[in-house]
Amino acid sequence: MRQITTLSRADARLALDTIEAEIQRRGKAAVIVVADAHGELIALLRMDGAPLPSIRIAANKAWTAAREGKTSYELGQAARDPAAGFDMAYFGDSRYIGWGGGVPVRADGVVVGAVAVSGLPEHEDMEVVQMGVAAISAAMSEVGAS
Repeated sequence: MRQITTLSRADARLALDTIEAEIQRRGKAAVIVVADAHGELIALLRMDGAPLPSIRIAANKAWTAAREGKTSYELGQAARDPAAGFDMAYFGDSRYIGWGGGVPVRADGVVVGAVAVSGLPEHEDMEVVQMGVAAISAAMSEVGAS
């Protein structure tokens, strides 16, 4: 039998709170998603004023990062370079997305989930999502040290 480790609701809450506080500090709004090891939703927060399309985009960024074990941006960069990469359409699932803002979360080298942000300029999505991933990683390190 195989057991799968995945993020918890508490992990999701930590990431949501961390990212939301930073986005509010910047006076902006976005959608924040936390997904399990399979890329399926654990939590979604649409801040007041966040663009509606960002709901689906954030969910897809998290799904992509969890399924591929790399950032959505990294996957997109490979797809944007036909000589060295590939056409994303060949993945066979429309949830794959190549915009920055989806990041896998790892524990002991294994993907246990993903966090994503959409609704800000891409470079800001990529910046604030790292804060949520870092908060989860720090909490996992504290638990491991106990």
